Amino acid sequence: MYYILVLALVFLEIVAIVFAIRAVRSARTPQGSVAWVVFLIAAPYLAVPAYLFLGHSRVNTYIVGRRESEEVIQGLERFAQLHEARGDDDAVGYPGFETIGEVPVVSGNNMDLLVDGPETFEAIFSALDAAEAYVLVQSYIINDDELGRAFHARLIACAKRGVTVRLLYDAVGCVKLPAAYLDTLRAAGVQVMNAHALRGPKTRFQINFRNHRKTIVVDGTLGFTGGFNIGDEYMGRDPKFGDWRDTHCRLHGPVVSQLQLVFAEDWHWATEEVLLEGMNWDAGRADANMDALIMATGPADEQETGSLYFCAAITAARKRLWIASPYFVPENDILTNLKLAAMRGVDVRIMVPEVIDHTIPWLAAFAYFDELMEAGVQIWRYDSGFMHQKVLVVDEAIASVGTTNLDNRSCRLNFEATALFFDSRAARDLAAMLEADFERCIRLEKPLREQPFKIRNGAPIARLFAPLL
Repeated sequence: MYYILVLALVFLEIVAIVFAIRAVRSARTPQGSVAWVVFLIAAPYLAVPAYLFLGHSRVNTYIVGRRESEEVIQGLERFAQLHEARGDDDAVGYPGFETIGEVPVVSGNNMDLLVDGPETFEAIFSALDAAEAYVLVQSYIINDDELGRAFHARLIACAKRGVTVRLLYDAVGCVKLPAAYLDTLRAAGVQVMNAHALRGPKTRFQINFRNHRKTIVVDGTLGFTGGFNIGDEYMGRDPKFGDWRDTHCRLHGPVVSQLQLVFAEDWHWATEEVLLEGMNWDAGRADANMDALIMATGPADEQETGSLYFCAAITAARKRLWIASPYFVPENDILTNLKLAAMRGVDVRIMVPEVIDHTIPWLAAFAYFDELMEAGVQIWRYDSGFMHQKVLVVDEAIASVGTTNLDNRSCRLNFEATALFFDSRAARDLAAMLEADFERCIRLEKPLREQPFKIRNGAPIARLFAPLL
């Protein structure tokens, strides 16, 4: 027995060394490499299982239609010419955003802000009820509760009247969803697929690389994205969180085709089925004629697109930069750019929740606040229920609504999607919405050393987990 134990420990150390070498070669930051190497060598009995679940930082086999299909590339070029952006002042810099998102900024769009659950799901249900040809649905979380069952019934109703319905869900986000919920959808004719059914986390013990996108496209002409998953808590029905503060947006115009393309890529990843044929790629033009693009980011990208998106928006700011995110665990590049923006006189405000959703990222955020406040960044804590929206506004130039949190998980480990509108009207509308939210916030004034014991001591420890948060 002694020799077996010794052999097992030796084998574990060998595996730990192999994983450490992989971490050095594949981790996206030096800090991540060092953290994994130290953890794996010092405590292999804990680190090896953790690496199986949390290790690896890229999805190298993800098929991205924009890169792999010459037809799509040519189509995007024609699309850009047909819906040429109205213009760009040099302060915003369309080419940077276009390069990050790998799609062009296009004109002819409109965005309606949908504030909180009742308004959002009334708009979504109305769109589903009016669907004629097809519906594309993607959600990170779906719950079998009152809202989830109402959504379930509408998808079945769509299928029964001949509408093609495709549903992508994430296996980790929907871990509590009963199989019967999905089985009855399939029985009704809905095409249901786990986003990682063929490849990815499902076959590698991974809980990273989640598909965190929340997308609905109806007939190729109407799109929705934003912070809302499908569950009663998003309607403010969970007493633990109280009134749930979130934002979604309804999209019209050519930008809907970009959102549809992102769904088609994810569907191909899950099924190997190509959806380019048989879908409407002419979304029409909205009278508002706003410039916009869909910024789809994720660990399959060749560059750090999530971080680049935030850095590009921060760099573009001249007078105002307001960001709302439920989780605030920024990487160093974003942190530095936020401080520099405040130092050059930009009104930089970060809105985070006072109510706790996940304790470790909530605590970790406090470890960043002191240096930001010293640079002039304002930290606002929303305390009228739980705040879950992922939005930002730059001057009167950029309005962004999507699924991307300001943390390492969204920037490096999850597949995300954000609607970016380059228009003064959209920026003013979003700023007005945030101004109302600031009225329900408390501005943070106390430094970390004056916080209660739990925060004062917990924040530095929680920050150690930043690469995974």
